[in-house]
Amino acid sequence: MSSDEYSFRAFSEHAFYRRANLALLDRADLKRGWTVVDVACGSGAITELILDRIRGARDATVIGVDMSATALQEAAEKVVGVRDAAVEFLQTRAEEMSNSLHRAVDAVVFCNGIHYIEDKKGLLEEVYRTLKPGGVFAFNTSFFDGASPPETQKYYRRWMLKALRKLKTEYDLKPDHSKVESRKQLTAEEYGALLEAEGFEIKSQEIYPGEVTEQGFIDLSRFSDFIAGALPGVPLKTASDVLVEAIRETFAEMGVTAWPRKWLTVVVARP
Repeated sequence: MSSDEYSFRAFSEHAFYRRANLALLDRADLKRGWTVVDVACGSGAITELILDRIRGARDATVIGVDMSATALQEAAEKVVGVRDAAVEFLQTRAEEMSNSLHRAVDAVVFCNGIHYIEDKKGLLEEVYRTLKPGGVFAFNTSFFDGASPPETQKYYRRWMLKALRKLKTEYDLKPDHSKVESRKQLTAEEYGALLEAEGFEIKSQEIYPGEVTEQGFIDLSRFSDFIAGALPGVPLKTASDVLVEAIRETFAEMGVTAWPRKWLTVVVARP
C-alpha cells in the first residue's frame, strides 16, 4: 500500500461527517458571490459543500488549500464540472497561505483539522491577515478536550489496549508517545481565549452532538495523520492494520453501531 492510499477521502465521504460540517457551514452563513478559502481541503468533500452555498453569483470563488498534491488533484476532479463559480487550488501550508493568495477573502473555513496545527497562534494570525475586515473564520474539530462523552471512554481504552497488545505480541513494537506532544487537545475555553487574544470577535461557539460509525473508525484508522497520532513511530501499514483489527473486535464486543462524538463548532469575525 502506498502512502497516497492513507488519505482522508474515505472518512470524508461518511454521512455523519457531512452532517457535522453542514452544521458548521450553516452557522458560518456563507453568502453567494463570496470568496472562501477551504483550508486543508483534502479530496474536496467540503469544497463541494462550500460551492453549494456561494455559487451562482458574480465573483463567487472557492480556493482549496492543501499540502498534498494528490488530494488537490482529487478535489479538482470532484468539481471539474462547475460553471457558475471560480475554483482554485493552492498547494501550501495553512500557516503560509496569505503568501500564495495575494488577496483578502470573505471567509476561511477549516473543517476538522485545526487540532493538527502545532502553532495555533501563528495559524490564527495568518487567518486574520487573509480575511477582509468583517470576514468570517469558521472551524470545527472532533479532537478537542471534551469530544468524547464519558460513557465512551471505556470503548476508546479497550480499542487502544487491544491495538497496543497486538502491536507488541505480533510485531514486538511499541509507539513513541513523545512524538505527539504538539498535538495536545485544547478545551473549548482555550480555543475561545486564543481567538479573542488574536482580535477575533466570537459569533458562535457550540458543541455539536455527532457520532462515528464502526466503518468510520476503520476509515479513520487508514488515514496517515490519525495513525501517526494514535501509534506514533510505528510503520504506517503495521499501525493501520492493528488499529483496524482492534476496532473491529471492540465493536463486536460492544453490540452498538456507532459511538457518540462531540464536535466543537466555532464561527468568529475579523473586526
